[in-house]
Amino acid sequence: MRKLFIILLLIFIVKLPAFSGIVQGGVEKERILGSNKVVDYETNSPVSGAKISIPQGNYSTYTDENGQFNLGADINKPTVISVEKAGYKPYSMTVNKISRSKPIVMSIEKTTPKDITIDTNMFHLGDNSYSELSANAGEFQVQSVGPFYSKKVKIPTITPGTKVNLIIGSIIGVDTLLAKSMGQNKVVNAYASPTEVYFNGNKIADIQVNGDGQRIRVPYNLIKQNQLNEITIKTGRNLSQTAYVDYDDIEFMNLSVETN
Repeated sequence: MRKLFIILLLIFIVKLPAFSGIVQGGVEKERILGSNKVVDYETNSPVSGAKISIPQGNYSTYTDENGQFNLGADINKPTVISVEKAGYKPYSMTVNKISRSKPIVMSIEKTTPKDITIDTNMFHLGDNSYSELSANAGEFQVQSVGPFYSKKVKIPTITPGTKVNLIIGSIIGVDTLLAKSMGQNKVVNAYASPTEVYFNGNKIADIQVNGDGQRIRVPYNLIKQNQLNEITIKTGRNLSQTAYVDYDDIEFMNLSVETN
């Protein structure tokens, strides 16, 4: 029932073009228990030696033999926390001061031969010019690589009917009208066009809101099997600025492809 609610909510809030799939947001694997901990998604057993990072704060630590960890960093605004462990899918989530006041337990999934990790780094798109009222602007630390990110990845042979999803682990800074209406930023008189996602030159999604675990369906007919496929993410523009191009500054991390 919870999954159905999430899907229906996202169908309502995300505007997609003709080729587009559903962009799914939200942290589905976050649970609050007795202490900060990383566990295996299938077995619920603790995962030791997992790297816990706050990319924007240049902070990292590791889980102990019980899968537990401490965050020696102040979190006063929405902040991305990343988890990395060999043999597991990269995972990230956004926490804030309220959620940080309680212990956090994150369950991570083991990789499969069909999983393709594209990038685990944090990337900043835009022009390094943004309001402090922008969504998560107080957490921006990475310098912009420009208004778009592009990378090529080889996708193996897949059978017809196979579901292929592009996963964005976390994205912050999106200042669309929808994000504004949801209270994700405090910008008063401006808003941006959505972040656009392209696959081999075809737009497959508009990202309207900030969030974790956003899933974008890749149409089967766009995939070049056993060849390099180009994935491009373009940030939006300030629609209230007409004198010059003012890019929306955003950050994202943990880009991957899943097939099942």
